Amino acid sequence: MNPEGPEPCGILLLDKPLHLSSNAALQRVRRLLGRPKAGHTGSLDPLATGMLPICIGEATKLAGALLEGAKGYTFEMRLGERTDTGDAEGAIVERAAVPRLDAARIEAALAAQRGQQAQVPPMYSALKRQGQPLYRLARAGLEVERAPRQIEIHELVLLECGADSLRLRLRCSKGTYVRVLAEQLGASLGTCAHLTALRRDFVEPFREAPMHTLEQLEALAGAPPLLPADVAVAHLPALGLSAAQTRAIGHGQPISAPGAPLGGLRLYDASGRFLGLGNGLDGGIVRPSRLFAAAIAQTRN
Repeated sequence: MNPEGPEPCGILLLDKPLHLSSNAALQRVRRLLGRPKAGHTGSLDPLATGMLPICIGEATKLAGALLEGAKGYTFEMRLGERTDTGDAEGAIVERAAVPRLDAARIEAALAAQRGQQAQVPPMYSALKRQGQPLYRLARAGLEVERAPRQIEIHELVLLECGADSLRLRLRCSKGTYVRVLAEQLGASLGTCAHLTALRRDFVEPFREAPMHTLEQLEALAGAPPLLPADVAVAHLPALGLSAAQTRAIGHGQPISAPGAPLGGLRLYDASGRFLGLGNGLDGGIVRPSRLFAAAIAQTRN
């Protein structure tokens, strides 16, 4: 892109390739787009592929909303072996016999994992303890206590079953570690297990949206297929503003908007331009919270 042109703004749905970290994929995208401000939402391990939403430019202000969305995965697990990382990249630390599997036994194990539960994050994760990522401590041979986190397994369905392997479809809440789920399933089936393949099929609200590979982006030569930033907060009520309200909001001032819903709001000017987010308060008062500077500037021209 022209480095002197306007900074791009929107959301790119990258199909992250295998063996590339989320941050490395992000930096590849930034180089292709002229190094704009950007950030990814919801890391994927190098072993994983699939949807990695990347917020470009001022859309980074909405990254937190995407972290809250449910996620869908397809994953494969090997029974009878457990690794120190919980996936195929680690060393095998335990082996166990695999019992004969039938449909009833597998369904009982899957049913036990569905719903709300407390899950302890793995040591091999990017969570930090006193500023240090847990995976660095794990590589140094250290293990520290991790507080369990509340997650929810919305859907867990068997797709294929082999003598010592399972392929499954998963829909879950944020914060779910599929590696841990695979280990739990192995234990429920009377053996041990580890993750061998993982693909993120979607992140809400982008269940039906197409992804783009790095190769496809390279071929576009500076014309990124960005989604509008406001799709990240499409679940919030929209509020159209008059010219006077837009001016006030643009100066960081609260406005009177009788009948405005309470809570988070998407704000638009009279032409339909997305301005950012506001908060609806009692008495029909709306305060700006996260505004897009470029959009506000355009309303003043």
